[in-house]
Amino acid sequence: MAMVCELTFDRERLKDEIRATYGRVAGQPDGDFHFHRGPEYAATMLGYDRAELDELPDFVTAPFAGVGNPLRAGALPGGARVIDLGSGSGMDCLLAGRRVGQQGEVVGFDMTDAMLDKARAGAAAAGMQHVRFEKADISQLPINAGSVDVAISNGVINLSPEKSQVFAELYRVLRPGGRVQFADIVIKTELSAAALNDIQLWVG
Repeated sequence: MAMVCELTFDRERLKDEIRATYGRVAGQPDGDFHFHRGPEYAATMLGYDRAELDELPDFVTAPFAGVGNPLRAGALPGGARVIDLGSGSGMDCLLAGRRVGQQGEVVGFDMTDAMLDKARAGAAAAGMQHVRFEKADISQLPINAGSVDVAISNGVINLSPEKSQVFAELYRVLRPGGRVQFADIVIKTELSAAALNDIQLWVG
């Protein structure tokens, strides 16, 4: 029987730790981290098209640290408005930008400045004016209600201590008939209160 365990740690401290970790990933993607990164991993383990990744700037694909491929869950229609929750260095957003075309729009939201810098530089290098990136907490999206066709996310929702609010925000911003395509980590066993309140386990 599932139990609800109160999170007693400082949530802002957790977010600071997440920013610090992924700031290091942005600056040194080949550094010592326990999770996989980069285009080779994305292509061989997650089903991304390596040729398509090779057409993107290296500084965008190298820090990629997703856990799946949300773009494979369904085709993105041309002209669609797409958002990415936790867009990191922008790899998924640039791929989405190709699919929706110049008549569409892709907005990536992230809270790590170093990742946002990589993503914005990548969009400029790729000539994708219809792809942009904003600093935001994914539990408080700075976007109008009912304005999004597809929301994607890749290995980020698990990091949020406010998951109910994240999904409430997704419901708020999606248009009628809109959809969510995300890949994430699921734990099948019940965790102890100590584990659930260990910030280092959250950050990874």
